[in-house]
Amino acid sequence: MATTPISALRRLAGLYGIQTAYRDAIGRRRQAETLSLLAALAALGAPVENLTAVPEALRERRQRYWQQGLEPATVAWQGKPAQLGLRLPAELTAARAGCSLELETGEVKNWTCTLADLPVVQAETVEGIEYSARSLALPAGLPWGYHRFTLTASGRSWHTLIISAPTRAYAPPLTDDNRAWGVFLPLYALRSGRNWGAGDFTDLEDLAGWVQGLGGILVGTLPLLAAFLEEPFDPSPYAPASRLFWNEFFLDVTQIPELERCPAARELVASPAFQEEVASLAAAPLVDYRRGLALKRLVLEHLARCLFSAPSARREALGQWVAENPAVKDYARFRAAVEKQGTTWPDWSPRMRQGALQEGDYDPESEQYHLYGQWLAAEQLQKAQRAGRPGFYLDLPLGVHPAGYDVWREQEIFARQATCGAPPDPLFAGGQDWGLPPLHPEKIRAQGYRYFIACLRHHLRYARVLRLDHVMGLHRLFWIPQGLPATAGVYVRYHAEEFYAILALESHRHRALLVGEDLGTVPGYIRRAMTRHGLYRMHVQQLELDPARPLPLPRPPARSLASLNTHDLPPFAAFWAQENAATREALAGFLRSQGWPVAATDDPEVILRAALTYLAASPAALLLVNLEDLWLETAPQNIPGTGAEQPNWRRKARYRLEEFSQIPQVREFLEEICRLRRMKAGRLKDKAERNSFTGGERGPK
Repeated sequence: MATTPISALRRLAGLYGIQTAYRDAIGRRRQAETLSLLAALAALGAPVENLTAVPEALRERRQRYWQQGLEPATVAWQGKPAQLGLRLPAELTAARAGCSLELETGEVKNWTCTLADLPVVQAETVEGIEYSARSLALPAGLPWGYHRFTLTASGRSWHTLIISAPTRAYAPPLTDDNRAWGVFLPLYALRSGRNWGAGDFTDLEDLAGWVQGLGGILVGTLPLLAAFLEEPFDPSPYAPASRLFWNEFFLDVTQIPELERCPAARELVASPAFQEEVASLAAAPLVDYRRGLALKRLVLEHLARCLFSAPSARREALGQWVAENPAVKDYARFRAAVEKQGTTWPDWSPRMRQGALQEGDYDPESEQYHLYGQWLAAEQLQKAQRAGRPGFYLDLPLGVHPAGYDVWREQEIFARQATCGAPPDPLFAGGQDWGLPPLHPEKIRAQGYRYFIACLRHHLRYARVLRLDHVMGLHRLFWIPQGLPATAGVYVRYHAEEFYAILALESHRHRALLVGEDLGTVPGYIRRAMTRHGLYRMHVQQLELDPARPLPLPRPPARSLASLNTHDLPPFAAFWAQENAATREALAGFLRSQGWPVAATDDPEVILRAALTYLAASPAALLLVNLEDLWLETAPQNIPGTGAEQPNWRRKARYRLEEFSQIPQVREFLEEICRLRRMKAGRLKDKAERNSFTGGERGPK
C-alpha cells in the first residue's frame, strides 16, 4: 500500500518525538492536526514547510539516525554495565575499534574490540547503504559521575556521555520517627518590622530559626530566582530572567558589610526622604517590586562603588568568587546590556543577539552592580542556611522568560518557535500557553545536559528538598507552535531516563530530597517512573478530595509531600467557603470516620485543624503547612489564568513575623503537628488524644 502524505507526516513526527495523538483530562482522544504537526516539526528543526517537503525530510531523518553512530547520552544504572547501541555501516563491521572511556575524575581507560564480534540487534538498508545496530557492553562498576566514551574505527570517531548514577534519588530511610514537617510562605509575602516592604533573606533566616524552635526542619517558599523588575517587568517567580542566578530584590541591605564603610550609602539610608519611602513600602498592602528594587539599588550602587574603588579583603573575596563562578560575569554583562540598550535581547544587533558582548554594549558600573548583587545573594543565602537551621524547600520552575539570560546564552537548546503550556481541560477550555520556550529534547542531549545540571546545582547548594515544577516535563511537554492557539498544541517526548539519572546523581551528591509536582492529569507511567527513581509525589488534600468516592480522601503515600493546598489554590478558609454542601460534608464525614470530632461543618477552623492533623498523623514522609491557613486567610497568592488584574505574586501576609510567631494558637498548632509527626505513622492512641488537639467541637481561641 502506498504511503499517503498524512501517514508520512505522522511517521516523521514520531521520529522527532512528537505524539500524534493524546488523551485529554476527560479521557477523550485528541488527534493532532496537520498544521500543528508541521509547525511543531519546524520548531524542532525539521526541514518542512508543507506536506510536499515531508518525504525528503523523512529520508534525511532516517539517514541522520543511522549515521549518528552513538546516541549523545547513555545511562549506566547502579554500576551495572551500560549497553551501548552502535549504528555502523557494513563497511566498518570488520574493523578493529579503539574504545576510550574518560572518567569524570580525568582517569582514562582504553581497550580495543572487533566490531564483527559484537551482537547484531538490527540491520537496515538506508539510501542504498547497509547498516547494522550492534551492542557494546561497557565495563561494570563504573563510579557515579559523568564520563565520556569514544569509539574510533577506520579514522572515524563517535562520542557519548555516560551518566553513571544510582537508580533512586537520595532520601533518608523512612521510619516512624523521622517524618518531617515544615512551613510554607512566599518570601515576598513575609512581613517583618525591619524589612523594606517585602521579605528578604534575613527574614528567611529568622523564620527558619522560629520553625527550628518548634521542631520543624523545612521552610518552603516560591522560586527566588533572578527576575525582570524594571523593563521588561514580570514579577512571576515562574518566568525568571534566569534559573542560574538569584534575585537581588531579596537582599537585606542593612546586613551588607560595606554599609559600615560607605558614608554615602549610610547618609542616603538615614535621609528623611529615604526613610519615608521605606515606611511607605512597608505600609502598602501589596509588594511594589519596581519601587522596592529601585530603593535597594540606590544603596547597592553606592556600596558597589565603595567596594570597587580600592583594594580590600572583601574585594579580593568577590574576585575569587567570580573566578570560581565565571558565568556570573557573563550574566552581569547581559543584565547591564539590557539596561543600556533599553530593550530586550531579541531586538539587539545581530552580533549582540548571537551572544557576543563587548565594551560599549553595557555600562561597567551596571555590570559591577549585578556582580555584587549575585555575590551578596550567595552570601546571605549561605548565612540563612547555616548548620543547625531547618533546610529550605526550594522550587525549580519549569522554564525561563523568553527574553531572559538563559535563552540568550543557550539559544541552541531552546526551541524559540514554540512555547509550552497545557492542553484544554474542564477548567481551561482553551488550554494554557505559559509563554515559556521549551528545551529542545535532542540539543540538550548534544550538550551533555550541561544547562540542566547547572540549574539543578544552583538550587541544590541551598535546598534540603527541591520541588520539580511540572515533573511530567521530564517525559513529555505540551508544545504550542508559534502562531497557533493552545488548543492546537502537541506533546513532545523527552529522554526521561537520562533526566532521572542526572536527578538521582545530583541529589545524592547534595544529599537533597526531590519532590515532583505531579498534580493534575498525569499518566500512570509517569508516577510509576517517579516511584522507580525515588522522586517523592505531592499529595494535596484539596485536589485529592472526591465526594463521589466511597472513601473521599485517599491515604497519602509514604514517599510523598502532603499539604492542604498549594500557592495556585485558594487557602483553606476560602476553599471551605467556596465548596458546596456535599463536598464539605464529604470531608467532614471522612474526618469523623477517622475519629476526629468535626460534627459542625460551618466552622472552618475546626475542619482545618482536623484536616491538617489527619495529614500530620499520616505516613507521608513530609508535611508542609501553609502558614496563612493557620489564621484562616481567604485571599490567594496566585489565581492561575489571570494577569495584572489580580494581585498575583504581590500579596503580603496579614501578620508580621513578630506577630504570628507569638499567636498562641499558631504556636500550639505547630507544636502539636510536630508531636504527631514523631508518633507512629497513622496511629493516635485514642479519641481523647484527638480531642486534645482539635478542642472538641471548636479549635482553641
